Amino acid sequence: MHVRSFPPLGAAHATRLILGTMPGRASLDAGQYYAHPRNAFWPIIEDLTGLEAGSAYAARVRVLEAAGIALWDVLAACFREGSLDSDIDLQSACPNDFAGFLATHPRIELICFNGQPARKLFDRLVLPALPEAWQRIARVTLPSTSPANARLTLADKRHAWSVLAARR
Repeated sequence: MHVRSFPPLGAAHATRLILGTMPGRASLDAGQYYAHPRNAFWPIIEDLTGLEAGSAYAARVRVLEAAGIALWDVLAACFREGSLDSDIDLQSACPNDFAGFLATHPRIELICFNGQPARKLFDRLVLPALPEAWQRIARVTLPSTSPANARLTLADKRHAWSVLAARR
């Protein structure tokens, strides 16, 4: 099935960018980033920002923007059956326009990857085409917040993701 990502979230003043690979089925159906009820992304963001648990999506987006955090995916489109990153057909993977994004978000100083697959796709499809100055933006790979990543507890994931709060 051909799937397309969402537009990026985040104000021009954002200093941190979180990248996933491609929204899963629950997110695509809801039209919202990280909509799967067992995904740890929003509970982690709640802890880091003080966002009230269970807030409406629009409030979640506002809190991210106020915190200087942008959110996007490495891929603009791909063929994928199901929701797993391992199901992405790499031959069909089309990256998002990071040159355009970084030009309109000049304060980005840290790129955080929501799991290894996002980092690998970025390194393979995006990084080589970026100007050298943008290649030097700090990058960190964080544990995936996906419920498929069951090897870590929520507390372990929260601890790793605290790097976002340290760089305000």
